[in-house]
Amino acid sequence: MTNIRNISLFGFLFAFVVIALGAWTRLVDAGLGCPDWPGCYGFVVFPTTEAEVALAESRFPEFPYDINKAIPEVVHRYFAAVLGLFAIALTVISFRAKDSGNLKWWSLGLLIFICCQGLFGYLTVSLKLLPIIVTLHLFGGFTTLCLFFFIFLKAGNFELVNSMRVPELKKISFVAFIFLIFQIFLGVWTSTNYASLACVDFPTCQGTFFPDTDFKNAFNIWQEVGPNYLYGLLDNDARVTIHYSHRVSAIIVSIVFLILISKLWFSNAAPMASTLGILLLTQISLGIINVIYILPLYVAIAHNLVAAALLVATITVNYLAWKK
Repeated sequence: MTNIRNISLFGFLFAFVVIALGAWTRLVDAGLGCPDWPGCYGFVVFPTTEAEVALAESRFPEFPYDINKAIPEVVHRYFAAVLGLFAIALTVISFRAKDSGNLKWWSLGLLIFICCQGLFGYLTVSLKLLPIIVTLHLFGGFTTLCLFFFIFLKAGNFELVNSMRVPELKKISFVAFIFLIFQIFLGVWTSTNYASLACVDFPTCQGTFFPDTDFKNAFNIWQEVGPNYLYGLLDNDARVTIHYSHRVSAIIVSIVFLILISKLWFSNAAPMASTLGILLLTQISLGIINVIYILPLYVAIAHNLVAAALLVATITVNYLAWKK
C-alpha cells in the first residue's frame, strides 16, 4: 500500500503541473499550435531549423508556424503523457498488491480515463477547438487530479483523516460539491469561448449590473467552429452572457461554501474550515484581479490551480462526511 500511496501522491502533484500547462496553452492561444496529433507539423517534437519550418508550413499551409505557440502545445502533450505513465505504474502495482482491495479497480478506471483524455486531446485538435470538446478535455484534467487524490486518500488510511469524520455534514458538503462543479464548468466554458474579457469592469459589466444577454447562443454546445474556433466566433452579447453567468454563479457558490465553512468550524474537521475559507477568498480575489488587470497570464493560471485545489478540498470534506 505504501507504493500505491506514493505513486498516487506523485501523480496527484504532477496533475497540478499538467493543469497549469494546459491553462498556459489555452491562455496564450496555442490550442492549435500544432495542427496535427500526436506529432507537431509531422515532427515528433516541433520544427526548429529553417528547413523544418518550411517543410512544416508546406504540410499545413493554412496554419502558419509559430514556435511560441508550438512549444506550449508540445510541452503540455508530453507532460500529460508522463501522467499516463504514473497511471500505468499505479495500475500494475495495485493489481500485484495482495492488500489493495478495490484500489486496483480505481487505478484501472483512472488509467482508462486518462486514455480517454488522450482521445479528447486528439479531438480538440482534429475538431478545431470545438468548445464542448475543449471543455470536456479541460474538465477531464480536473477529474484526473481528483482520481489520483482519491486513490491517495484511500491508500493512506491516515489517522488524522479518520479522526475528522463529519457524517452530519453529508448533505451540505455534497451540495457544495455539485455547485462547485457547475461553477468550474462555467469557468471552463468562459475560457473556451474566449469570454474572459467580455466584461472588463468590476463589479459591473460594461457599465451596468444588467448587461444585454443572449443565453441561446451563449450555451449552444454545438455551435459552428468555422475553419477553426481560435479566438471564438460568438458575438459580444453571447460572450457577456457567459462571463456574467460565471460571476453571478460565483456569488451563489460563495454563499453555499460559507454555510459549509460555518458548520465545519464547529465540527471535528475545523481545520478544513480554514482551508476552504482561504482557498475561497484566494479564488475570488484572483477572479477580480483577472478582470481589473485584463487577464494577467500568471494570475489566470493561478485561478485555474486554486479552482483545482478548492475542488480537492471539497472532495476531502465529502470523504470525511461519507466515509463509513
